[in-house]
Amino acid sequence: METDGAPRGLPPGPTAGLTPGLPSDVAEALAGPLVDHHCHGVRRDGLDRPGFERLIVEGGLPAPPGTTHFDSPVGLAIRRWCAPVLGLPPHAAPADYLARRADLGSHEVNRRLLREAGIGDFCVDTGLNDPGLLSPAEMGLAGGGRGHEVVRVERVAEEVAERGPSAAKFADEFAEELFRRAGAAVALKSIIAYRHGLDFDPWPPEPGEVVAAVSRWFAGYHAHERLTDPVLLRHGLWTAVGVAREYGLPIQFHTGFGDPDLALHRANPLLMTDFVRAVRPAPIVLLHCHPYVREAAALAAVYPHVNIDVGLAVTYTAAGSATVIAEALELTPFHKILFSSDCYALPELCRLGALFHRRGLGAVLARRIADGEWSPRDAARIARLIGEGNARRLYRLTRTEKREQ
Repeated sequence: METDGAPRGLPPGPTAGLTPGLPSDVAEALAGPLVDHHCHGVRRDGLDRPGFERLIVEGGLPAPPGTTHFDSPVGLAIRRWCAPVLGLPPHAAPADYLARRADLGSHEVNRRLLREAGIGDFCVDTGLNDPGLLSPAEMGLAGGGRGHEVVRVERVAEEVAERGPSAAKFADEFAEELFRRAGAAVALKSIIAYRHGLDFDPWPPEPGEVVAAVSRWFAGYHAHERLTDPVLLRHGLWTAVGVAREYGLPIQFHTGFGDPDLALHRANPLLMTDFVRAVRPAPIVLLHCHPYVREAAALAAVYPHVNIDVGLAVTYTAAGSATVIAEALELTPFHKILFSSDCYALPELCRLGALFHRRGLGAVLARRIADGEWSPRDAARIARLIGEGNARRLYRLTRTEKREQ
């Protein structure tokens, strides 16, 4: 496997593609184990080409006739940086890559690519409720690290609804279930950006409003009904705030770029400023943020309890990731930026998220050092904070040695 820019004596995977000439202590900090503070499980089964291609774009839809999703930043990055991990030359043809993937089998593909990412802890959003995805424990085992659960608030509400409680009892049963699930979790998460938008009423609804909204929901309820009522979404958020305060957990929010279910203009984190003010000091993490990176950075700069990441954008901008990371570093305090891959279904997305985090951050740090703005010592410290230190503090994760590969 190629080791572009790898400092002597360090393992090749985590240092691949780093900016040549980085001071050794900065390169070592970038190569250290990461905490992926927000990701999803990867698939335990194999995929045909159409299924694989739909998963390498956030839209999840087939490419137009006569084209391929391999002609994208992620598609080229898979062929360049994932092919060697599977024993192929860089830039292997898509057909050869998928054939090799099938020959190795999903278990081995998952093991190789997740371990190549160099991640010590995986914080896994389990809200998709898909048995075809690896659990947090299985992600940790496959990746040679540890897995931790992030509980999705809206999914817990939907699971409680599936039990068929009365409208009057729903709120209590939901609160009890969320409290129980949170006891073994490292964070809670909301996808209100998808279900309504971040321009929601920032204040908790009255109990009577909640009962009336549950009655309306249940009146037209079908199995596995998605929660979209704005009153109940707000109630879920404020219930989560109470649980998070009790346990000392952060609450993650999807913001910015996402799949076609999202109205992007309503996913600007500035729209939830009043809510951010109202819940302090409960820790909030704004996920992904692109193209609202500067807006998220402004919130993190002003409010002590707000943190951000640019994970999904780093993966999907791939070779252009340094631009996104540089935006985040313009204003955000360095103790409030976290790494995530936001990988879903494909271990390639975990490998690439980690790779382009290290490459992009390394390129930004190299420029700051060359300009004389930051010392190598400060740059190394910032790399460690973003890569794992901030997440370990926020999610109260101890550091353990990586398992043998």
